[in-house]
Amino acid sequence: MLSNPLIATVLIFALIALGEWLSIVSRARIPMLLTAMVGFLVCSWTGIFPDDILEKSTFPALGAILIGPAILHMGTLIPFSILRSQLKAVVIALSGIVVAGILLLTIVPLIFDYPTAVAGFGPISGGIIALIITSEKLTELGLTSIIVIPALVVAFQGVLGMPLAMNFMRRYAIKLRRQMDDGTFEQIASAVESNEEEVHNGKSGPIKSSATLKLFFVFVGAAVGVFLGEFTPIHYSLWCLAIGLVGVKLGLFETKSLERSNSFTITMMGIIFVVIGTMADVTPQDVITNLPSILLILLLGTFGIALGGYLAAKIVKWHPFKAMPVALTALFGFPGDYILCEEVSRSVARNEHEEKIIFNELLTPMLIGGFTTVTIASVIIAGLLVQTL
Repeated sequence: MLSNPLIATVLIFALIALGEWLSIVSRARIPMLLTAMVGFLVCSWTGIFPDDILEKSTFPALGAILIGPAILHMGTLIPFSILRSQLKAVVIALSGIVVAGILLLTIVPLIFDYPTAVAGFGPISGGIIALIITSEKLTELGLTSIIVIPALVVAFQGVLGMPLAMNFMRRYAIKLRRQMDDGTFEQIASAVESNEEEVHNGKSGPIKSSATLKLFFVFVGAAVGVFLGEFTPIHYSLWCLAIGLVGVKLGLFETKSLERSNSFTITMMGIIFVVIGTMADVTPQDVITNLPSILLILLLGTFGIALGGYLAAKIVKWHPFKAMPVALTALFGFPGDYILCEEVSRSVARNEHEEKIIFNELLTPMLIGGFTTVTIASVIIAGLLVQTL
């Protein structure tokens, strides 16, 4: 029965759906990816799933094809004008991963080795795409014994990052409430609103009516990126990201290209299948052996990101409780950043008016921070670092 591709796919999909449900009811405190990957490992180790269930599913093969289009899509998410308007948030987000990188690439090789540091740094600076890039290179080099490191770093990083960011955000929200009481509060311009206006009023690209044609052009752009990756020393992920960034600026693609072609959800499901597939050959011994390095990477990385955000706050003259959560978005990204803003504003505000003001004040830099780290910087970092192995 399990040899049927649809049944095999549904069984793995059930783990993802369970993870999504737990993430929703726990307000993102239990990451979906953590549930899906741990569930897959348990089912594989106990014999509930056969060893070849991913091969029987065939869905990971589709996911592998969709990585390039997904990276190109990331490049179309937020226009350059929005990044320019939130330059301080960009600086803070980048400072966090720079400090984390210095700590990880300096300390981890002294205790373990350089490949272990690289395996952890790319994913902790972002998320799933950085994990895919790192895992591909580790597999290519035969370093399968440490492939569990990037997978579990991505699975657990939100567990550390989200509570820490929420604590800082609550303190800053309380400070905003006091400023509203004494009349010293000045509301920032909302980059989110500016983005929506640009999306609706700006260039929509050459293909406006057909979702099929929109998707075709995304695939063409991704194929060009993969082709360039084959014939240049630059990783294909960087080419795809650049093509997306430049393409949306020139009007070749629409903002949020995969969403506008009604393809984003199925793309992400395919990629998550690929991520789960990286765990297929992981044994309990691999997890136990690499657990000390995983814990060190998570602790050093989280501390470094928070420290980088604090130092950058002094430079750009932001309150540290506002800056450090922006840096920590590297550990969870969207939709975690949105959920945290919603939860904090609802819990701190005394009425709907205050809730809206606090929410808008928190959300704009948090979204920009997540886009800077998870969407752009992590892909660049992972793409460059794996070339040094």
